Amino acid sequence: MKGRTILYTGAAGGLGLDTTLLLLERGATVIAVDNDPAKAARLADAASAIRAGRLIQSHADLSDLDGFRATLDALIADHGGFDVVINNAAIYPSKPFDQFSVEDHQRVQRVNVDAGIVAVQAALPGMRARGFGRIINISSITISGGWANLSPYVASKAALVGLTRAWAREFGPDGITVNAIAPGAFPTDAEKIHPDPAGYNQMVLDAQSVKRRGTAADIAHAIAFFTADEAGFITGQTLHVNGGWVMA
Repeated sequence: MKGRTILYTGAAGGLGLDTTLLLLERGATVIAVDNDPAKAARLADAASAIRAGRLIQSHADLSDLDGFRATLDALIADHGGFDVVINNAAIYPSKPFDQFSVEDHQRVQRVNVDAGIVAVQAALPGMRARGFGRIINISSITISGGWANLSPYVASKAALVGLTRAWAREFGPDGITVNAIAPGAFPTDAEKIHPDPAGYNQMVLDAQSVKRRGTAADIAHAIAFFTADEAGFITGQTLHVNGGWVMA
């Protein structure tokens, strides 16, 4: 990854930190977008020990699409564009469907999907000019069914799969691949929405074919695979990283 510049939203979170460190270890410049100061500080501390690649941290409110685009334009002016875009940041409010307002749905869509559209629109001219690009959308096992009380989140993650396929078709002639990763159940902050953590943990293990919980490193290596030159003939695909819970 030496010489590559990667834009990564949600880069300091539970699944983001390990990926960021792996990409730095491989020599990339990672522009880590995150709005949690504590997580950003932990990422900075961890990255300081890597002594490879280059970490550039950026705070952005992804619900402010105009502000996010202005931030991206400034980053492009300073760093020459993005070779890879990883759309990972997401919010996941949980309550019954009839308690969500239309505005609730729109906010989730704005952060989880529309901000990714803005990122790709900003990166696309440079990718086309270089004849190279990698776009990776982080979807979710929830699109495969069986999750109540998360309808705006599930809808947003399904939208990313649709965009993955549409973009892959449209951008392929320019040397740009677009793929999605659908993580299974990982022990991150997102699991705190469950009222019975022990019971949920056992339910996950019972559902999976591989009888261990997934780790952030499992996602990191899947993302790194899609960023590589060697993955240049794979596009429009959704890789399910879930220990065999859902097989597609």
